Amino acid sequence: MTEIPPRIQTTVVGSYPVPDWLVASPSDQALSDATRVVLQTQEQAGLDVVCDGELYRFDINHPDTNGMIEYFVKPMAGVRTAIRFDEMQAFRRQPDMGFRSRPPGVVVGAVSAGTLDLPAACARAKSLTGRPLKFTVTGPHMLAKTLIDQHYGNRAMLCMAIAEVLAEQVKHCNSAIIQLDEANLPGHPDEWPWAAEAINQVLRAIPGTPAVHLCFGNYGGQTIQQGTWGQLIDYLNHLATDHIVMECAHRPAEELIVFKDLRPEIGLGLGVVDVKSTVIESADAIARQIERAEKLLGVGRVTYIHPDCGLWMLKRSVADGKISALTRGRDLYLGNTGHA
Repeated sequence: MTEIPPRIQTTVVGSYPVPDWLVASPSDQALSDATRVVLQTQEQAGLDVVCDGELYRFDINHPDTNGMIEYFVKPMAGVRTAIRFDEMQAFRRQPDMGFRSRPPGVVVGAVSAGTLDLPAACARAKSLTGRPLKFTVTGPHMLAKTLIDQHYGNRAMLCMAIAEVLAEQVKHCNSAIIQLDEANLPGHPDEWPWAAEAINQVLRAIPGTPAVHLCFGNYGGQTIQQGTWGQLIDYLNHLATDHIVMECAHRPAEELIVFKDLRPEIGLGLGVVDVKSTVIESADAIARQIERAEKLLGVGRVTYIHPDCGLWMLKRSVADGKISALTRGRDLYLGNTGHA
């Protein structure tokens, strides 16, 4: 008999702290073992949907973005990763790229998949867990914004070209949920029309459940982008997604009201764990956040709870404690309300 999941499911956003022993002695076997540890940690915490921790994406030479950019663009054909000095200087003068010390690459030709192989990474993670898996992919807007473009001459065209590559990849990914991550758009809401067109190309190619995560940046606990969720409500309503996964715990409490204007068929993933703080939330604190959101937005509006963003920059003991609070807080809230 198939177990019916609770109406509010628990999950994480994606990244997890990389074990020290994996960094010290990396190998394919060590990577599989570390991924198994991350997945089993989430299983033991009672999470309904687990993630592989993105351990294989971490690039020790690019800790500013945890490999969420390099992993995707370096294998792509049409991207040169040897950066000239003049190109680095021009990149550093861009006002919205201060969180990066150098660009991940230069687009010198038509972008195509090259050696990128997301289905293989997805299959490895799926083989290591019996729980529903969420597989994460950096969105086309974020990738396009960090690259130097010397071919398309138009950021929106580059974004769509990257979207076409990602769409072909996710078609072959067997995962319960595939989540697209966009961490630059919240600081550039005026770019939403072409960003939405591109991400929807990828979302519509997903064979399972599509999701979209947005946050205001999470680089060593620092907030990078400035803005509000209200500036992006049109973007959110244009998404061809099952649910959104939003940074809320670190945001002003009154900002939740903007989600009243979210299309009712789009589920709301509520961030209830502040990844920019090392304090481990209590079950009671998480239950109160869910209660506040449902009083404001209506019972049934919250479909997932999760941390605000990835957990990669935290100590493992802190990350483990934070995710263990998710299920206890959800269960406490549902038990108190009788709305299981």
